[in-house]
Amino acid sequence: MLSEAGILYVVATPIGNLGDITERARKLLTEVDLIAAEDTRETLKLLRHFGITAKLVAYHDHNEEAMAARLVGDLEAGRSIALVSDAGTPLISDPGYRLVAAARAHGLAVVPIPGVSALICALSASGLPSDRFLFLGFPPRGGKQRRALLESIAHEPGTLGFYESGKRIIATLNDLRDTLGAGRRAVIARELTKRFETFLSGSAGELIERLEADAAQRLGEMVLLVEGHQAAVDLDGRVESERVLGILCDALPLSQAAAVAARLTGAKKNQLYRLGLELGLGQIRENDNRLE
Repeated sequence: MLSEAGILYVVATPIGNLGDITERARKLLTEVDLIAAEDTRETLKLLRHFGITAKLVAYHDHNEEAMAARLVGDLEAGRSIALVSDAGTPLISDPGYRLVAAARAHGLAVVPIPGVSALICALSASGLPSDRFLFLGFPPRGGKQRRALLESIAHEPGTLGFYESGKRIIATLNDLRDTLGAGRRAVIARELTKRFETFLSGSAGELIERLEADAAQRLGEMVLLVEGHQAAVDLDGRVESERVLGILCDALPLSQAAAVAARLTGAKKNQLYRLGLELGLGQIRENDNRLE
Protein backbone atom coordinates (compact mmCIF):
# COMPACT_ATOMS: atom_id res chain seq x y z
CA MET A 1 0.00 0.00 0.00
CA LEU A 2 1.40 3.39 -0.96
CA SER A 3 2.02 5.87 1.86
CA GLU A 4 0.04 9.09 2.03
CA ALA A 5 1.72 11.98 0.22
CA GLY A 6 3.67 14.46 2.28
CA ILE A 7 3.12 18.21 2.55
CA LEU A 8 5.34 21.00 1.30
CA TYR A 9 5.48 23.82 3.85
CA VAL A 10 6.68 27.26 2.69
CA VAL A 11 8.16 28.63 5.90
CA ALA A 12 9.00 32.28 6.57
CA THR A 13 12.00 32.83 8.85
CA PRO A 14 13.39 35.96 10.57
CA ILE A 15 15.22 38.57 8.49
CA GLY A 16 17.42 39.65 11.38
CA ASN A 17 15.92 39.49 14.85
CA LEU A 18 15.54 35.80 15.67
CA GLY A 19 12.75 36.66 18.08
CA ASP A 20 10.53 37.24 15.07
CA ILE A 21 10.17 33.54 14.30
CA THR A 22 6.60 32.37 14.82
CA GLU A 23 5.81 29.56 17.23
CA ARG A 24 4.16 27.67 14.37
CA ALA A 25 7.29 27.91 12.21
CA ARG A 26 9.56 26.87 15.06
CA LYS A 27 7.41 23.84 15.90
CA LEU A 28 7.08 22.79 12.27
CA LEU A 29 10.84 22.90 11.63
CA THR A 30 11.26 20.34 14.41
CA GLU A 31 8.66 18.01 12.91
CA VAL A 32 9.31 17.85 9.15
CA ASP A 33 11.34 15.07 7.57
CA LEU A 34 13.45 17.43 5.51
CA ILE A 35 14.31 21.13 5.24
CA ALA A 36 15.15 22.48 1.78
CA ALA A 37 17.31 25.56 2.37
CA GLU A 38 18.70 28.22 0.06
CA ASP A 39 21.97 28.14 2.02
CA THR A 40 22.31 25.26 4.48
CA ARG A 41 25.01 27.14 6.42
CA GLU A 42 22.70 30.08 7.11
CA THR A 43 19.76 27.86 8.01
CA LEU A 44 21.96 25.77 10.29
CA LYS A 45 22.68 28.89 12.37
CA LEU A 46 18.94 29.40 12.84
CA LEU A 47 18.32 25.78 13.73
CA ARG A 48 21.19 25.66 16.21
CA HIS A 49 19.92 28.81 17.92
CA PHE A 50 16.62 27.08 18.63
CA GLY A 51 18.10 23.66 19.32
CA ILE A 52 16.48 22.11 16.25
CA THR A 53 18.04 19.06 14.65
CA ALA A 54 16.83 18.30 11.14
CA LYS A 55 18.03 16.91 7.83
CA LEU A 56 19.02 19.72 5.48
CA VAL A 57 19.39 19.76 1.69
CA ALA A 58 20.50 22.68 -0.47
CA TYR A 59 17.88 24.15 -2.77
CA HIS A 60 19.05 27.26 -4.63
CA ASP A 61 19.11 28.99 -8.01
CA HIS A 62 21.80 26.72 -9.44
CA ASN A 63 20.19 23.36 -8.65
CA GLU A 64 16.52 24.38 -8.52
CA GLU A 65 15.28 22.42 -11.52
CA ALA A 66 16.94 19.11 -10.60
CA MET A 67 16.17 19.40 -6.89
CA ALA A 68 12.52 20.27 -7.53
CA ALA A 69 12.03 16.91 -9.25
CA ARG A 70 13.81 15.07 -6.43
CA LEU A 71 11.83 16.83 -3.71
CA VAL A 72 8.52 16.16 -5.45
CA GLY A 73 9.51 12.50 -5.39
CA ASP A 74 10.14 12.75 -1.63
CA LEU A 75 6.73 14.35 -1.14
CA GLU A 76 5.03 11.63 -3.16
CA ALA A 77 6.80 9.06 -0.99
CA GLY A 78 5.16 10.57 2.08
CA ARG A 79 7.91 12.83 3.40
CA SER A 80 7.07 16.29 4.71
CA ILE A 81 9.34 19.13 3.59
CA ALA A 82 9.90 22.68 4.82
CA LEU A 83 11.13 25.15 2.21
CA VAL A 84 13.11 28.07 3.68
CA SER A 85 15.24 30.88 2.26
CA ASP A 86 18.19 32.56 3.94
CA ALA A 87 15.78 35.01 5.55
CA GLY A 88 12.18 36.14 5.17
CA THR A 89 9.46 34.58 3.05
CA PRO A 90 10.59 32.08 0.38
CA LEU A 91 9.92 32.93 -3.30
CA ILE A 92 9.96 36.70 -2.62
CA SER A 93 13.12 37.33 -4.69
CA ASP A 94 14.32 33.93 -3.46
CA PRO A 95 14.25 30.40 -4.94
CA GLY A 96 11.20 28.18 -4.61
CA TYR A 97 8.87 28.88 -7.51
CA ARG A 98 9.79 25.74 -9.47
CA LEU A 99 9.27 23.51 -6.46
CA VAL A 100 5.92 25.00 -5.48
CA ALA A 101 4.69 24.91 -9.08
CA ALA A 102 5.84 21.29 -9.51
CA ALA A 103 4.22 20.21 -6.24
CA ARG A 104 0.90 21.75 -7.24
CA ALA A 105 1.14 20.25 -10.74
CA HIS A 106 1.43 16.82 -9.08
CA GLY A 107 -1.60 17.45 -6.90
CA LEU A 108 0.45 17.76 -3.70
CA ALA A 109 -0.48 19.97 -0.76
CA VAL A 110 1.43 23.23 -0.33
CA VAL A 111 0.92 25.05 2.97
CA PRO A 112 2.27 28.57 3.69
CA ILE A 113 3.64 29.28 7.16
CA PRO A 114 3.52 33.09 7.19
CA GLY A 115 5.93 35.40 8.89
CA VAL A 116 8.41 38.16 8.15
CA SER A 117 8.84 39.74 4.71
CA ALA A 118 11.36 42.56 4.30
CA LEU A 119 9.14 44.25 1.72
CA ILE A 120 6.02 44.33 3.90
CA CYS A 121 8.08 45.23 6.96
CA ALA A 122 9.54 48.25 5.14
CA LEU A 123 6.25 49.31 3.57
CA SER A 124 4.38 49.23 6.87
CA ALA A 125 6.73 51.76 8.48
CA SER A 126 7.68 53.87 5.44
CA GLY A 127 4.96 56.49 5.50
CA LEU A 128 4.29 55.92 1.79
CA PRO A 129 0.85 54.81 0.51
CA SER A 130 0.33 51.09 1.06
CA ASP A 131 -3.12 50.55 -0.46
CA ARG A 132 -1.49 49.67 -3.78
CA PHE A 133 2.11 48.69 -4.45
CA LEU A 134 4.22 46.98 -7.10
CA PHE A 135 7.16 44.81 -6.03
CA LEU A 136 9.92 44.50 -8.63
CA GLY A 137 12.63 42.57 -6.79
CA PHE A 138 16.22 43.55 -7.54
CA PRO A 139 16.56 46.09 -10.38
CA PRO A 140 18.80 45.07 -13.30
CA ARG A 141 22.48 45.65 -12.60
CA GLY A 142 23.13 47.29 -15.95
CA GLY A 143 22.27 50.98 -16.15
CA LYS A 144 20.62 50.75 -19.57
CA GLN A 145 18.36 47.86 -18.52
CA ARG A 146 17.61 49.50 -15.17
CA ARG A 147 16.54 52.76 -16.80
CA ALA A 148 14.39 50.87 -19.29
CA LEU A 149 12.58 49.15 -16.42
CA LEU A 150 12.01 52.42 -14.60
CA GLU A 151 10.69 54.11 -17.73
CA SER A 152 8.23 51.24 -18.23
CA ILE A 153 6.70 51.81 -14.77
CA ALA A 154 6.92 55.61 -14.70
CA HIS A 155 3.12 55.97 -14.65
CA GLU A 156 2.40 53.21 -12.12
CA PRO A 157 0.24 54.87 -9.42
CA GLY A 158 1.14 52.41 -6.66
CA THR A 159 4.20 52.60 -4.43
CA LEU A 160 7.19 50.91 -6.09
CA GLY A 161 9.22 48.41 -4.09
CA PHE A 162 12.73 47.13 -4.79
CA TYR A 163 15.48 45.21 -3.06
CA GLU A 164 18.91 46.73 -3.67
CA SER A 165 22.51 46.34 -2.55
CA GLY A 166 24.61 49.07 -1.02
CA LYS A 167 27.03 48.80 -3.93
CA ARG A 168 24.39 49.87 -6.45
CA ILE A 169 21.98 52.00 -4.42
CA ILE A 170 23.41 55.36 -5.51
CA ALA A 171 23.41 54.38 -9.19
CA THR A 172 19.81 53.23 -8.86
CA LEU A 173 18.79 56.46 -7.13
CA ASN A 174 20.45 58.46 -9.91
CA ASP A 175 18.44 56.54 -12.50
CA LEU A 176 15.26 57.04 -10.46
CA ARG A 177 15.81 60.78 -10.42
CA ASP A 178 16.52 60.89 -14.15
CA THR A 179 13.61 58.70 -15.27
CA LEU A 180 10.85 59.35 -12.71
CA GLY A 181 11.62 62.97 -11.87
CA ALA A 182 13.24 64.74 -8.97
CA GLY A 183 10.01 65.21 -7.00
CA ARG A 184 9.20 61.60 -6.14
CA ARG A 185 9.40 60.71 -2.46
CA ALA A 186 11.52 57.67 -1.67
CA VAL A 187 12.39 55.65 1.41
CA ILE A 188 15.38 53.41 2.09
CA ALA A 189 14.79 50.82 4.81
CA ARG A 190 18.14 49.35 5.80
CA GLU A 191 19.07 46.41 8.04
CA LEU A 192 15.47 45.79 9.04
CA THR A 193 14.92 44.27 12.52
CA LYS A 194 18.68 44.35 13.16
CA ARG A 195 20.73 46.52 15.52
CA PHE A 196 21.40 49.27 12.97
CA GLU A 197 17.93 49.40 11.42
CA THR A 198 17.53 52.75 9.63
CA PHE A 199 14.82 54.49 7.63
CA LEU A 200 15.93 57.33 5.34
CA SER A 201 13.34 59.35 3.44
CA GLY A 202 13.40 62.20 0.94
CA SER A 203 13.76 62.77 -2.78
CA ALA A 204 16.21 60.65 -4.75
CA GLY A 205 18.64 63.59 -4.79
CA GLU A 206 18.40 64.09 -1.02
CA LEU A 207 18.98 60.39 -0.40
CA ILE A 208 22.03 60.39 -2.67
CA GLU A 209 23.52 63.26 -0.66
CA ARG A 210 22.94 61.44 2.63
CA LEU A 211 24.43 58.19 1.37
CA GLU A 212 27.47 59.90 -0.11
CA ALA A 213 28.05 61.77 3.14
CA ASP A 214 27.81 58.65 5.32
CA ALA A 215 29.33 55.44 3.95
CA ALA A 216 27.82 53.45 6.84
CA GLN A 217 24.38 54.04 5.32
CA ARG A 218 25.47 52.08 2.26
CA LEU A 219 26.11 48.91 4.27
CA GLY A 220 23.76 45.99 4.73
CA GLU A 221 20.55 44.89 3.06
CA MET A 222 18.11 47.48 1.74
CA VAL A 223 14.52 47.88 0.67
CA LEU A 224 13.94 50.87 -1.61
CA LEU A 225 10.40 52.25 -1.81
CA VAL A 226 9.35 54.97 -4.25
CA GLU A 227 6.16 57.00 -4.37
CA GLY A 228 3.88 56.10 -7.27
CA HIS A 229 2.93 58.40 -10.12
CA GLN A 230 0.42 61.06 -9.16
CA ALA A 231 -1.57 61.77 -12.33
CA ALA A 232 -2.90 65.28 -12.78
CA VAL A 233 -6.62 65.75 -13.32
CA ASP A 234 -7.21 66.12 -17.06
CA LEU A 235 -9.03 69.19 -18.39
CA ASP A 236 -12.43 67.53 -18.79
CA GLY A 237 -12.02 65.81 -15.45
CA ARG A 238 -11.10 69.08 -13.78
CA VAL A 239 -14.21 70.80 -15.07
CA GLU A 240 -16.40 68.00 -13.76
CA SER A 241 -14.51 67.89 -10.47
CA GLU A 242 -14.96 71.64 -10.01
CA ARG A 243 -18.68 71.29 -10.67
CA VAL A 244 -19.14 68.40 -8.24
CA LEU A 245 -16.98 69.99 -5.56
CA GLY A 246 -18.83 73.29 -5.85
CA ILE A 247 -22.20 71.59 -5.28
CA LEU A 248 -20.97 69.44 -2.38
CA CYS A 249 -19.19 72.30 -0.64
CA ASP A 250 -22.53 74.10 -0.36
CA ALA A 251 -23.41 71.56 2.31
CA LEU A 252 -20.18 69.89 3.43
CA PRO A 253 -16.72 70.88 4.66
CA LEU A 254 -14.08 70.55 1.93
CA SER A 255 -12.51 67.38 3.33
CA GLN A 256 -15.86 65.58 3.31
CA ALA A 257 -16.79 67.03 -0.06
CA ALA A 258 -13.50 65.78 -1.54
CA ALA A 259 -14.15 62.28 -0.18
CA VAL A 260 -17.65 62.15 -1.69
CA ALA A 261 -16.46 63.69 -4.97
CA ALA A 262 -13.74 61.05 -5.22
CA ARG A 263 -16.40 58.34 -5.12
CA LEU A 264 -18.50 60.12 -7.73
CA THR A 265 -15.76 61.08 -10.20
CA GLY A 266 -13.07 58.43 -9.67
CA ALA A 267 -10.43 61.10 -9.02
CA LYS A 268 -8.19 60.88 -5.98
CA LYS A 269 -9.39 62.46 -2.75
CA ASN A 270 -6.12 64.33 -2.07
CA GLN A 271 -6.12 65.80 -5.59
CA LEU A 272 -9.71 66.94 -5.20
CA TYR A 273 -8.95 68.46 -1.82
CA ARG A 274 -6.06 70.45 -3.31
CA LEU A 275 -8.31 71.50 -6.19
CA GLY A 276 -10.88 72.75 -3.70
CA LEU A 277 -8.24 74.79 -1.92
CA GLU A 278 -7.13 76.27 -5.25
CA LEU A 279 -10.72 77.29 -5.91
CA GLY A 280 -11.11 78.73 -2.44
CA LEU A 281 -13.98 76.38 -1.63
CA GLY A 282 -12.65 75.50 1.80
CA GLN A 283 -12.28 79.17 2.65
CA ILE A 284 -15.79 79.97 1.38
CA ARG A 285 -17.30 77.27 3.55
CA GLU A 286 -15.26 78.36 6.55
CA ASN A 287 -16.38 81.96 6.11
CA ASP A 288 -20.01 80.82 5.72
CA ASN A 289 -19.78 78.92 9.01
CA ARG A 290 -18.49 81.99 10.80
CA LEU A 291 -21.38 84.06 9.45
CA GLU A 292 -23.86 81.51 10.73
